[in-house]
Amino acid sequence: MNVLTQLDLSTDPAATRVVKDEAVAVEFAAATGELMSLEGPNRYQPGDALITGATGERWVVSRERFDAKYVPEENVAHGEPGTYRNRPVVVLAKQMHDAFTIARSEAGDVLAGAAGDWVMQYAPGDYGVVKAARFAKVYRRAH
Repeated sequence: MNVLTQLDLSTDPAATRVVKDEAVAVEFAAATGELMSLEGPNRYQPGDALITGATGERWVVSRERFDAKYVPEENVAHGEPGTYRNRPVVVLAKQMHDAFTIARSEAGDVLAGAAGDWVMQYAPGDYGVVKAARFAKVYRRAH
C-alpha cells in the first residue's frame, strides 16, 4: 500500500481540476466524537458539520471549513440542521492505480483508498479520499 505524504497535485501532470455539485444533509455535532467514513475515522468537535451525501456516505467538515464551503438550501438558516449545497470550488484530484493512505492534514486522521479511488487536494496540506463510484456521481471536470 502506498503511503502518500507531502503530496502536491498542482505539479502532478496526472492530476485534474474538478468541481463537486451536491446537496447534502447536515447535522452539527453537540459533543466531541468520531464518525467512521468509508475511508476511515473522522474525529469531530462540538459545532463541526456531520454530513450525509446524496449517495449515503458520511463525513465530517470542521465548522470553520463548513461555513466557507457550504450554503443552506431553501428554508434553512445557516448553522441550523438541514440541506446544504457546496459552493462550486475547483479542487485537484488524481485517480490512484494502487491502494493508498493519506492523512487529511498534518497529524490528522489517516484515510485509505483502494485502487481506482481518487485522492483530493482541497488546499496545500488539506486532503481527502473519494471512492470511484461516488466521484463519478458528484464531480465534474472544471473548465
